[in-house]
Amino acid sequence: MPRTIATVTPDISLTTLLMLCAAAAAAGWIDAVVGGGGLLQLPALMVGLPHVPPAHVLGTNKAVAICGTAAAAVAFTRRSPLNLRMGLRIGLAALGGSLAGAFFASGINSAVLRPLIMGILLAVLVFVLLRPTFGVTKAVGAPVTRRRVLTAILVAGLGIGFYDGLIGPGTGTFLVLALAGILHMDLVTASGTSKIINVCTNIGALVTFAWQGSVLWQVAAPMALFNLAGGAVGARMALKRGSGFVRGVLVVVVVSLLGKLGYDQWIG
Repeated sequence: MPRTIATVTPDISLTTLLMLCAAAAAAGWIDAVVGGGGLLQLPALMVGLPHVPPAHVLGTNKAVAICGTAAAAVAFTRRSPLNLRMGLRIGLAALGGSLAGAFFASGINSAVLRPLIMGILLAVLVFVLLRPTFGVTKAVGAPVTRRRVLTAILVAGLGIGFYDGLIGPGTGTFLVLALAGILHMDLVTASGTSKIINVCTNIGALVTFAWQGSVLWQVAAPMALFNLAGGAVGARMALKRGSGFVRGVLVVVVVSLLGKLGYDQWIG
């Protein structure tokens, strides 16, 4: 039987809700430009809703994220030439992977989730710092073979899709890296294509979480509006200004969140 939302309805202040909405807007913006908005939004939900079960935090995060990702996907397809067929092929595989990942997410407990998120944040931080050109320079083009397409479907589709349904943060960044590395896309094209795939993973995960009753809709609804606005603005900025500035912002945000989650884990 799906859980009822009433059993986990959080009593949050207006200040906390406004903080979550601001985080959702920033996450939508970052996710649209370079990926990784979930690295801000999910930890913000964990900080703002510390007593809510992890599955409900993950489900609420998906209900919010799908709005900004969809807005960014539409903006990219209108303004940048993308291989929609390729994106949808990988996206369908990712949808299946996210359905499976979300199914297993209900078994995650907070004692495991927080250190896991910290590990992902640290890995992304190290990668970004060691690769100063990430998100700034374009990848070198090369012929794309059928084997590479199949690899992209398995890795970016099933693999990252499963991860997105199970946990989620960093999915956009991982998709950009996979598409650029496997299919030799430049980063703007990879970012746009990743939004199409990410919409599919969010749909798959959200269906599972909603069926289980693990979405706090009263929190997700206002956050989704801010996330949508951030995603639309971020997509336009990605096409006009590049990702150099956002890369710096992402580093600052990741460091701050690592500090906050570390404090909550070992001191608070």
